[in-house]
Amino acid sequence: MASLLPTTFVYAEKADDLAKLIAFARGLGEKVNVLFIGDDESIRECVSLGADCVYCFAPQEGVIAEDYATSFAEIIKEAGANALVLLASSKRAKAIAARLGVTLKAGVVSDALSLTVENNTVIATHQVYGGLAHAKAEIRSPYAIATVGGALDVEAITDAPNASVVQGTFVAPAHTLKVLARKPKQGSSVDLGKAHCVVGVGRGFGKADDIALASALAKALQGEVGCSRPIAEGEGWMEHDRYIGVSGVTLGADVYVAVGISGQIQHMVGVDRAKIIVGINKDKNAPIFNMVDYGIVGDLYKVLPALTAKLGG
Repeated sequence: MASLLPTTFVYAEKADDLAKLIAFARGLGEKVNVLFIGDDESIRECVSLGADCVYCFAPQEGVIAEDYATSFAEIIKEAGANALVLLASSKRAKAIAARLGVTLKAGVVSDALSLTVENNTVIATHQVYGGLAHAKAEIRSPYAIATVGGALDVEAITDAPNASVVQGTFVAPAHTLKVLARKPKQGSSVDLGKAHCVVGVGRGFGKADDIALASALAKALQGEVGCSRPIAEGEGWMEHDRYIGVSGVTLGADVYVAVGISGQIQHMVGVDRAKIIVGINKDKNAPIFNMVDYGIVGDLYKVLPALTAKLGG
């Protein structure tokens, strides 16, 4: 029997992720509280997203994000003995989730695809066997923790009253790492999980310079360019942020165009939430043609320029 937990806490590093997470949490908990690390300007943006309360923490010099887990745990315990904690999936969020799991003696599910509450128990659906199957996990501990991917199919809450704001007190963990220096991250700042259209690059491309063909098509579609794992990690032609697949980005795009991609399951699980999938491959027997809505059998070096020209690119 579906039910609501008394309290749900949410954490995200970005306001747009937070907006969707709050809307998602509204279907799971009677009260939605935000755990947020940021300056005053960022906090002002958070209070109008539909939460009941925002617990805000000022950034501490030299402190890594996961060191806030101790502070978060104190707030969660003060709210009651039964709560769900949702975090927008990222490397930092997963590190925080792991520490919260230990501190709160809570079950943790990473990259949950869906969540329900039945008889006061959180049930999470997530991928197993490298994306070959989905499994349901019951989190039976009083506190339940889950990281959630970026392709949530919910609309952000609009015209919500402002949440109350509580200034949190940073509690340093017993053991911590100290940040000695920061260096700018090299590469793009693309967020493929939010792109409405993505063109995927696979091994069918002969060299890195040829990716310009995919970029031109993506520009004509007002979209972004992603890739399969071999392109990012094998060839090193594209940044890891653009890798789509079971251990990479999960898309929520309206349209995904896979170019020169065979259709291995480890890649396709990253696009199964795309509304329309188009495959372009010169091999008519490529597995991808069993998983697409539209398929084009042809040489990408001829097909992509023709499509781009047709779209006015």
